Amino acid sequence: MKKRTKQLISSVLAGTLVLSAGTSIYAHDAFEGGSKGEGLVFDHDAIEQLDAPVEDGDKNVKHLHEAASIQLAEKDGVQNNTADVYAHQGFAYVGTHTANGANGGVRIFDLQDPQNPEEIGVIADDIPYTWQEKVIVKRVNTPHFNGDLAVVSLQQTSRNNANRPDSRGGMLLYDVSDPYNPERLGFYELDREITGTHELYLTRQGNKAIALLSNPYADYYTDGEQGDFQIIDVTDPANPEKMWEWDPRELEEVTEDFNGYHWDAPDGHTRPVFNHSVITDNNGHYAYVSMWDLGTVIFDIRNPENPEFLGRTEYADDQKGAAHSAALARGGNILIETREVANPHGEGYEDAYGYTRIFDISDKTDPQLLSEFTTELTFDFIGSTFANTVHDPKVHGNTLYLSYYSGGVLAVDITDPADPKEIGRYTPDQGNVWGVFVDRNYVLASDMGQGLKVLQKNNGNNNRGNGNRKTEF
Repeated sequence: MKKRTKQLISSVLAGTLVLSAGTSIYAHDAFEGGSKGEGLVFDHDAIEQLDAPVEDGDKNVKHLHEAASIQLAEKDGVQNNTADVYAHQGFAYVGTHTANGANGGVRIFDLQDPQNPEEIGVIADDIPYTWQEKVIVKRVNTPHFNGDLAVVSLQQTSRNNANRPDSRGGMLLYDVSDPYNPERLGFYELDREITGTHELYLTRQGNKAIALLSNPYADYYTDGEQGDFQIIDVTDPANPEKMWEWDPRELEEVTEDFNGYHWDAPDGHTRPVFNHSVITDNNGHYAYVSMWDLGTVIFDIRNPENPEFLGRTEYADDQKGAAHSAALARGGNILIETREVANPHGEGYEDAYGYTRIFDISDKTDPQLLSEFTTELTFDFIGSTFANTVHDPKVHGNTLYLSYYSGGVLAVDITDPADPKEIGRYTPDQGNVWGVFVDRNYVLASDMGQGLKVLQKNNGNNNRGNGNRKTEF
C-alpha cells in the first residue's frame, strides 16, 4: 500500500483550476466549467402552457405515458428546481437543486393515487446555503433503530464562505417511518473546506446499516487528508461514525504525487478524477464507485472497515471517462455505466456527448466491455451543453431506464447486454430530466424545471400503485 503524501499543486494548474470560496459546485465536473443548476424553472402557470410530451414505446413499454405531472410547491415564496428522485413504500422523495437560492430541501409526495401525487412535506431544509440532491430510503433494523431511514446528501452553495458560517456539507439522517411526520436523527458533518456530499447510498449488512458517501474533490480540497469516498456506520443514525475512506494513490497507476484531481494516466492524458456517485448490490457486498476518468471502481465491502479493491472500468485512449453513475443487472453480473460528457470535443478525444457503456462483471477484478449505447443526441453537436448527454441509469428486469436531460427518459432493452436497443422514450416539452426511478408499473422522473413526472407503463386505470402501502418501489 502506498503512503499518503501531501502535494502542492503547481502554480500553472492552480491558476487554471482553483475555485474561490464563493464558487458553487453543480455536481458534474465543476472544474471543467458550466452550470446546470440555474436553468429555466417553470412556475405553475407556465407549466400549463407547455405542449403535450412526446411518448413512444414498444414491447413492455409500448403503453408508457404520463399519468401525472406536478411542480414542486413554492417554499417561502421561492420556486425551487428538482434534483434526483427516489421512492419507498408508496412515497416519492424528490431532491432539489440550486435555482433561486437553493435550500429547497427534499420534498415528500404521497403516491397512494399515482395519477394525483400530493406533496405532503419537506425535510433537510434547515441548514442555510445548501442544496439537497440525493436521498435514499430503506427499511433498517439495528440495535439502535427499527424503521424507514432516509439519508440525504447536503452540499454548500459556496464552500467555506466566511460570510456563511452556518453552512455545512455532509449527510443528514431522518426517520421517515411515518412520512407525514418525519424526524431528524443525525448529521454527519464534513469539513467546511469540502463542498459536501453529492451522492450517497444506504445499505444493510445483518443488523448493521452503512452509508457510502461521494464527496467530490474532498481529496483535492484537503490536500489528501480526506477521501472522496467514505463509508459511514449509521447503525445508530443519531451518531454516524466514519469507518473507512479511500486513497486512490493505493493503485499502482496513480502516483503518490497525485493532487486529488489531475491524474497522469498511462495513456498520456491528464485526466480528471473525483468521486461523483456510489451504489451497492442488494446484499451490500460490493460497492461501485463512479470516479470519473478513473472509471467505475469496484470494492468488496463485506468488511466495511477494511474493504478490498477488486477492479475498475477503463477507457480507450480517445475516450473521455466521466464515469457519472452506475446500475446493476443480472444479479450483479452486469454493470451499466453512464458518462456525463457535456463538452463533446477535446484535443485527442472522440467527438461525442456522454453515452452509456455496459460491462460483464461476473469477474469483478476484470470488467469486460460488452457494448456502448448511443443515441442521435450523442452526435448532435450544439456546443458545450448538458442537454445531449446521458445522466442516470436504473434497471428493472431486462429494461434499462436512462434519464437524458432534454431527451427525457429512454427505455432500453438489455435482454442481450451486448446489443442494447431503445424501445421507448418519454420527452416532455422543453424537458430537462435529471433523475429516474422505477416502480413495478410506474416510472418516476424528476424534471429540473417542471417537477415530478409519474409515468405509467401499462394501459389500465385500475392500478392505484401503492395504496396498500405494502408495495415497495
